[in-house]
Amino acid sequence: MPAPHARPITLTAAERHRLTALAYSHTAAYQQVIRARIICDAARGDSNAAIARRHDLTIDTVRRWRGRFADEGLAGLTDRLRPGRPPRFTPVQIAEVKALACQLPAETGTPLSKWACPDLAAEAVARGIVSAISASTIRRILARDTIKPWQHQSWIFIRDPQFAVKAARVFSRDDTVLQ
Repeated sequence: MPAPHARPITLTAAERHRLTALAYSHTAAYQQVIRARIICDAARGDSNAAIARRHDLTIDTVRRWRGRFADEGLAGLTDRLRPGRPPRFTPVQIAEVKALACQLPAETGTPLSKWACPDLAAEAVARGIVSAISASTIRRILARDTIKPWQHQSWIFIRDPQFAVKAARVFSRDDTVLQ
Protein backbone atom coordinates (compact mmCIF):
# COMPACT_ATOMS: atom_id res chain seq x y z
CA MET A 1 0.00 0.00 0.00
CA PRO A 2 1.58 3.31 -1.02
CA ALA A 3 2.22 5.98 1.59
CA PRO A 4 -0.35 8.78 1.55
CA HIS A 5 0.86 12.00 0.02
CA ALA A 6 0.96 15.15 2.12
CA ARG A 7 -1.90 17.49 1.38
CA PRO A 8 -0.74 20.51 -0.60
CA ILE A 9 -1.02 23.87 1.13
CA THR A 10 -1.34 27.15 -0.72
CA LEU A 11 -1.52 30.41 1.20
CA THR A 12 -2.98 33.76 0.29
CA ALA A 13 -0.84 36.81 0.98
CA ALA A 14 -2.95 37.67 4.04
CA GLU A 15 -2.70 34.13 5.44
CA ARG A 16 1.05 34.03 4.81
CA HIS A 17 1.53 37.37 6.60
CA ARG A 18 -0.58 36.32 9.58
CA LEU A 19 1.02 32.88 9.91
CA THR A 20 4.54 34.27 9.59
CA ALA A 21 3.85 36.83 12.31
CA LEU A 22 2.40 34.10 14.53
CA ALA A 23 5.28 31.70 13.81
CA TYR A 24 7.83 34.22 15.12
CA SER A 25 5.71 35.63 17.93
CA HIS A 26 7.20 35.75 21.41
CA THR A 27 3.87 36.38 23.13
CA ALA A 28 1.55 33.88 21.43
CA ALA A 29 0.80 30.49 22.96
CA TYR A 30 3.40 27.87 22.12
CA GLN A 31 0.84 25.57 20.49
CA GLN A 32 -0.27 28.34 18.13
CA VAL A 33 3.35 29.14 17.20
CA ILE A 34 4.11 25.49 16.37
CA ARG A 35 0.93 25.14 14.30
CA ALA A 36 1.79 28.28 12.34
CA ARG A 37 5.33 27.00 11.70
CA ILE A 38 3.95 23.67 10.48
CA ILE A 39 1.69 25.41 7.97
CA CYS A 40 4.45 27.82 6.80
CA ASP A 41 6.79 24.87 6.21
CA ALA A 42 4.02 22.92 4.46
CA ALA A 43 3.30 25.89 2.17
CA ARG A 44 6.98 25.82 1.10
CA GLY A 45 6.43 22.22 0.00
CA ASP A 46 8.23 20.40 2.81
CA SER A 47 7.19 16.84 3.58
CA ASN A 48 5.48 15.87 6.82
CA ALA A 49 8.55 13.89 7.91
CA ALA A 50 10.89 16.86 7.33
CA ILE A 51 8.57 19.22 9.23
CA ALA A 52 8.28 16.71 12.09
CA ARG A 53 12.09 16.39 12.34
CA ARG A 54 12.65 20.15 12.17
CA HIS A 55 10.18 20.92 15.01
CA ASP A 56 10.71 17.71 17.02
CA LEU A 57 7.13 16.54 16.54
CA THR A 58 5.48 13.31 15.45
CA ILE A 59 4.41 12.88 11.85
CA ASP A 60 0.83 12.38 13.02
CA THR A 61 0.84 15.82 14.67
CA VAL A 62 2.09 17.46 11.48
CA ARG A 63 -0.45 15.51 9.40
CA ARG A 64 -3.29 16.56 11.73
CA TRP A 65 -2.59 20.31 11.56
CA ARG A 66 -1.80 20.25 7.87
CA GLY A 67 -5.08 18.46 7.19
CA ARG A 68 -7.13 20.77 9.40
CA PHE A 69 -5.66 23.81 7.68
CA ALA A 70 -6.36 22.32 4.26
CA ASP A 71 -9.98 21.66 5.24
CA GLU A 72 -10.83 24.74 7.34
CA GLY A 73 -8.17 27.38 6.76
CA LEU A 74 -6.96 29.49 9.69
CA ALA A 75 -10.01 28.50 11.75
CA GLY A 76 -8.76 24.90 11.69
CA LEU A 77 -5.71 25.82 13.76
CA THR A 78 -7.74 26.66 16.86
CA ASP A 79 -8.36 24.13 19.61
CA ARG A 80 -11.59 22.21 19.40
CA LEU A 81 -13.88 21.62 22.34
CA ARG A 82 -12.87 18.58 24.30
CA PRO A 83 -15.25 16.07 25.79
CA GLY A 84 -15.71 16.10 29.50
CA ARG A 85 -18.24 15.88 32.23
CA PRO A 86 -21.06 18.35 31.66
CA PRO A 87 -21.39 21.09 34.25
CA ARG A 88 -23.47 20.01 37.22
CA PHE A 89 -24.73 23.46 38.13
CA THR A 90 -26.35 25.97 35.81
CA PRO A 91 -24.98 29.51 35.49
CA VAL A 92 -28.10 30.75 37.31
CA GLN A 93 -27.41 28.46 40.28
CA ILE A 94 -23.78 29.60 40.40
CA ALA A 95 -24.88 33.25 40.32
CA GLU A 96 -27.36 32.62 43.15
CA VAL A 97 -24.64 30.97 45.27
CA LYS A 98 -22.34 33.96 44.65
CA ALA A 99 -25.15 36.37 45.55
CA LEU A 100 -25.81 34.44 48.75
CA ALA A 101 -22.12 34.60 49.64
CA CYS A 102 -22.13 38.37 49.17
CA GLN A 103 -24.96 38.82 51.68
CA LEU A 104 -24.25 39.11 55.37
CA PRO A 105 -25.37 36.06 57.33
CA ALA A 106 -27.53 38.27 59.56
CA GLU A 107 -29.46 39.50 56.49
CA THR A 108 -30.40 35.91 55.67
CA GLY A 109 -31.51 35.15 59.21
CA THR A 110 -28.60 32.83 59.86
CA PRO A 111 -27.05 33.23 63.33
CA LEU A 112 -23.46 33.55 62.09
CA SER A 113 -20.99 36.41 62.23
CA LYS A 114 -19.35 35.37 58.93
CA TRP A 115 -19.89 32.80 56.21
CA ALA A 116 -17.86 29.62 55.94
CA CYS A 117 -18.07 27.32 52.94
CA PRO A 118 -19.91 24.51 54.79
CA ASP A 119 -22.44 27.06 56.08
CA LEU A 120 -22.93 28.46 52.57
CA ALA A 121 -23.43 24.94 51.19
CA ALA A 122 -26.05 24.17 53.83
CA GLU A 123 -27.82 27.48 53.22
CA ALA A 124 -27.85 26.94 49.43
CA VAL A 125 -29.46 23.53 49.91
CA ALA A 126 -31.92 24.88 52.50
CA ARG A 127 -33.02 27.65 50.13
CA GLY A 128 -33.50 25.20 47.28
CA ILE A 129 -30.86 26.80 45.06
CA VAL A 130 -29.28 23.37 44.55
CA SER A 131 -30.28 19.90 45.66
CA ALA A 132 -26.81 19.09 47.00
CA ILE A 133 -23.46 20.87 46.94
CA SER A 134 -20.21 20.37 48.84
CA ALA A 135 -18.19 22.97 50.69
CA SER A 136 -15.25 22.42 48.32
CA THR A 137 -17.49 23.14 45.30
CA ILE A 138 -18.63 26.36 46.99
CA ARG A 139 -14.97 27.26 47.55
CA ARG A 140 -14.12 26.66 43.86
CA ILE A 141 -17.11 28.70 42.66
CA LEU A 142 -16.17 31.63 44.87
CA ALA A 143 -12.45 31.36 44.06
CA ARG A 144 -13.15 32.00 40.36
CA ASP A 145 -14.26 35.55 41.24
CA THR A 146 -12.07 35.94 44.34
CA ILE A 147 -15.09 36.22 46.62
CA LYS A 148 -14.05 35.63 50.25
CA PRO A 149 -17.07 36.02 52.52
CA TRP A 150 -15.26 34.37 55.43
CA GLN A 151 -13.01 37.45 55.67
CA HIS A 152 -15.93 39.81 56.33
CA GLN A 153 -17.32 39.67 59.82
CA SER A 154 -20.68 41.10 60.81
CA TRP A 155 -22.65 41.41 64.02
CA ILE A 156 -24.83 38.51 65.09
CA PHE A 157 -28.31 39.67 65.93
CA ILE A 158 -29.55 37.93 69.02
CA ARG A 159 -32.78 36.03 68.47
CA ASP A 160 -33.05 34.45 71.91
CA PRO A 161 -35.95 36.05 73.85
CA GLN A 162 -34.24 35.16 77.16
CA PHE A 163 -30.95 36.82 76.15
CA ALA A 164 -31.36 39.88 78.39
CA VAL A 165 -31.99 37.72 81.47
CA LYS A 166 -29.07 35.43 80.71
CA ALA A 167 -26.73 38.33 79.93
CA ALA A 168 -27.73 40.12 83.14
CA ARG A 169 -26.67 37.08 85.15
CA VAL A 170 -23.30 36.95 83.39
CA PHE A 171 -22.65 40.65 83.83
CA SER A 172 -23.71 40.60 87.50
CA ARG A 173 -21.27 37.73 88.18
CA ASP A 174 -18.47 39.64 86.48
CA ASP A 175 -19.23 42.77 88.54
CA THR A 176 -18.90 40.87 91.80
CA VAL A 177 -15.64 39.30 90.71
CA LEU A 178 -14.17 42.65 89.72
CA GLN A 179 -15.11 44.40 92.99
